[in-house]
Amino acid sequence: QVQLVESGGGLVQAGGSLRLSCAASGSIFSPNVMGWYRQPPGTQRELVATMTNRGTTNYADSVKGRFTISRDNAKNTVYLQMNSLKPEDTAVYYCNLNQFFRGGYWGQGTQVTVSS
Repeated sequence: QVQLVESGGGLVQAGGSLRLSCAASGSIFSPNVMGWYRQPPGTQRELVATMTNRGTTNYADSVKGRFTISRDNAKNTVYLQMNSLKPEDTAVYYCNLNQFFRGGYWGQGTQVTVSS
């Protein structure tokens, strides 16, 4: 079994920064993709950014140039550095681990609120 524990959410003013962390524990296999998704109020969950264990990244257009995903494979941890935050970035942010045929897992979510 796999557990994902997120941290780093909170309240920030527009233009500010936050850094999210997600630590995975349990049966972790490669290849895998770790990433972040978000769910704004009243909408569906959407991709923010992902990173393979080999370092390939993918970003939503709305966050390119502002958010940076990184990971420490030795610690099975993924990070999301969020800069120049906007009110429309307000959402619950979820960590995801995709181990393909070995299964996918979600964290419990962390609230990010950006005030204008």
